[in-house]
Amino acid sequence: MKSSRAGKGSSRPKLPKASEEMKAWSAALLTEVAGWPQVVTRPFFGFTAVYRRKRIFAVLPRTRALETANSLGFKLQAPHPRILARLKQDARIAATEMEKARWFRLELRNPADLRDALDWLSEAYEAGEEKRKRR
Repeated sequence: MKSSRAGKGSSRPKLPKASEEMKAWSAALLTEVAGWPQVVTRPFFGFTAVYRRKRIFAVLPRTRALETANSLGFKLQAPHPRILARLKQDARIAATEMEKARWFRLELRNPADLRDALDWLSEAYEAGEEKRKRR
């Protein structure tokens, strides 16, 4: 008997395995981000979910990645037009809507991309706090 959660007919997207390079890059990013104020991390379906207080703002690959073996995800709820322009100009970034939140996938190609990844994670970290302050 086949499981209804795997294979054809599954509502959950199949996530590729994270490359060994991506695992190392994720670990380096996580070391940096985990030191930011109010950051909490939790295991999340082959990823490490990164929260500022109770709001998730990123997922970093541990064993699985988003769509490609070298990608991570970050969330920007309502990006400022300036940020949207930067997102559209960066060929490494793809957008998706999940549960009414804007998630972005960043494809890392080489170690130099880690600096940009930290910049985008910082934008997501700050955006979550801005939303909290508006409430």
